[in-house]
Amino acid sequence: MRLTTKGRYAVTAMLDLALHGERGPISLADISQRQAISLSYLEQLFARLRRAQLVRSVRGPGGGYLLAITPDEVSVARVIDAVNESVDATRCQGLSDCQQGNTCLTHHLWCELSHEIRGFLDGISLGELVERQEVRRVAARQRQELDANTIATSAP
Repeated sequence: MRLTTKGRYAVTAMLDLALHGERGPISLADISQRQAISLSYLEQLFARLRRAQLVRSVRGPGGGYLLAITPDEVSVARVIDAVNESVDATRCQGLSDCQQGNTCLTHHLWCELSHEIRGFLDGISLGELVERQEVRRVAARQRQELDANTIATSAP
């Protein structure tokens, strides 16, 4: 399977945005700190997410990013697609040329697996993930850690 860091980070960042966006625009710096993703990498991902109309930017003081649509309308598969990722379990990227231009014995098996994974990820929305207790617990811990770091760095 070929889900790379790009797809994983995009989903993580979008989930962070869904969790915190009700407070207003979220800066990429905050997402970067909470999720331990480099700011420059987030900037690249959010350029793609903005082009896919999944997020919108707010300029100026207090600016940042907001989801462009409700979390319930954003499937995990849609986020992965927006950053040009795939969930392909075949070695041939589904082209059927796995064995010197021909289909290999297990090609159809891996195609079916790719289809199942795609369906699974398409069936899960950010809204559903936000409601999960384990996601909320992790988000609360990350907020506390970010707040503690902010206090520690601003103390005289």
